[in-house]
Amino acid sequence: MKTRHLILAFSTLVAFALYPCGASAGALKTHGIFRSNMVIQRDKPITIWGWAEPGQKVTVQFGTEKADASAGGDAGRWEVTFPAQPANAVGQTLTVKADGATIILDNLLVGDLWVMNGQSNMAFALKGVYDGEFEASMAHLPLLRHIRIRSGAESEYVETDLKDTFINGEDDPDKNWKVVTPEVALDMGAIGYIFGACLQRSLQIPIGIIDNSRGGASMESLVPRFKFAENPVAAEYLKWVDARRAEFSEEEFLAAEMEKWRVAEANYQKAIADDKAKGVDKKRRRPNKPDGSIRTWSVPGRSPSDAAACYNGMFGVFKGLNIKGVAFHQGYNNAMMNASCKPALYRILMKLMVEGWREDFQDPHLPVAVIGLCAGGQAQTRLNFETMGLSPGAYIREAQRLGLADAGDPEHTTFIPAYDEKIPQLHTKKKKELGLRAARWALRTVYGNEGIQWETAQLLSAVPEDGKMLLTFDLPVLPDDFGSELEGFSIADTSGVFYLANAVPNAVADKKSQNTQILVSSPLVKEPVAVRYAWARAPMGNLKVNGLPWQPLHSFRTDDAAFPGEVAHQDPEGQKKNGEAIKAMKAETASALKTRLEYPASPQ
Repeated sequence: MKTRHLILAFSTLVAFALYPCGASAGALKTHGIFRSNMVIQRDKPITIWGWAEPGQKVTVQFGTEKADASAGGDAGRWEVTFPAQPANAVGQTLTVKADGATIILDNLLVGDLWVMNGQSNMAFALKGVYDGEFEASMAHLPLLRHIRIRSGAESEYVETDLKDTFINGEDDPDKNWKVVTPEVALDMGAIGYIFGACLQRSLQIPIGIIDNSRGGASMESLVPRFKFAENPVAAEYLKWVDARRAEFSEEEFLAAEMEKWRVAEANYQKAIADDKAKGVDKKRRRPNKPDGSIRTWSVPGRSPSDAAACYNGMFGVFKGLNIKGVAFHQGYNNAMMNASCKPALYRILMKLMVEGWREDFQDPHLPVAVIGLCAGGQAQTRLNFETMGLSPGAYIREAQRLGLADAGDPEHTTFIPAYDEKIPQLHTKKKKELGLRAARWALRTVYGNEGIQWETAQLLSAVPEDGKMLLTFDLPVLPDDFGSELEGFSIADTSGVFYLANAVPNAVADKKSQNTQILVSSPLVKEPVAVRYAWARAPMGNLKVNGLPWQPLHSFRTDDAAFPGEVAHQDPEGQKKNGEAIKAMKAETASALKTRLEYPASPQ
């Protein structure tokens, strides 16, 4: 594996530095995203930057291109920009020199850079999913490169550099970009690996994957900080976060932690003494003494639950680097049955996030694929349909899709449903399918391969008709086996109570319009006004666009009722209000389920 070198003048010693971030103040270095084996974005200007002693002349050479810069300001920041290059699979060297010091980065390729952002279901490794070992066995892909920005890098401030500490594995001494081999592939995020491997094999150009997803990250932490000011609801939330941060004292926190430990240690020692007096040999877990460190979760503003924290240290930290696009997969931490579920805020934040990415990375049409919240937990069935329909997850999926649509660029964005890949776990093992869907979208729409199918159907209308609801879509929608019954629909009248519904295709004379209309009904709903489809965390719902298994019809509803449990972060009564609303919703859905199961003619 080629490494990054730091060469000091007037010395016969050549120091091989993985990343010269740890050098003394003013020492020559490049930004931490620039490392050996990386992929530089093709067809866009190539900007390289870093730091040196203020006032020093810095000479940078990439391949045959050469440029000079001056380290300016108190920090000594320097920057050069080279002309855009086409894709190039031949490794090039980046050399940076200043006042006798030299940095050499080896084996850089030119191709497309994609960012894999979100939370743990995006980071979830290939080795943990179905077919992982099988896929990895074929990962002899020298033109596919990967780097991971790890948790812990989150910050309450917009960071300007990446440290070795947060690159690749914690115990991995190699902090360069990884050339993908079967061993490397196993540790990559499964979605990112499948996506990148498909693109590299199809396009036959270098592909770089930056995985900066963070386990447990809430949507709030993934939005660029400067965007919160553009929406009054988001601005009020940020004000609350900043107030909490201002009130936080690390010294007081550590003192409180030490006091907790003292109490716990005293109780432990007393229990040991009591055991000894009784002649009992019992294993007890001794409390860990605080070591003076503070987890980011404990610091307001730095927590992965708080505004911009993950973006500040894990994404915006390398803004200025040209990239091709972003794939995003998140939702779990915003879809719990508690006060963290805020679909209206989530929709606002989704739009702000996409817009912020495009502004920071100076690409108004940066391609973005949002992979919807995955379908973990208990599956919805006919025997629990109404109670499982009480789903914060369904509201978050809707907020993801509508927030992305609010960004107003359907030509360069897509929402990819994931609810049909069900498995009852927090981290579902069906990640390969999601990577393939994202790759299909990219190859068809971003790269223009019209031979690859990727389409999204839209509901055009929902009209009451003889006690039923007639749904009309712009494309054919039918089960992927082309034969089973239509599943996953619920229906309601003006009461707003939804029941499991019957759904059948509506016959149409025009062959081109076949399978574009569905009739939805229930004997419990005489005058329907609203329909929902695939409305649960792990919902029933088997419709696919054109019947193709990789093109699920997204979940939807025709009503616009707000999620009753949504409360503002800063509302001191929020937890109580949320709990009361959830309790009422549970009672309503339990009653609806009981009513349906006791009604002989209803769907069973």
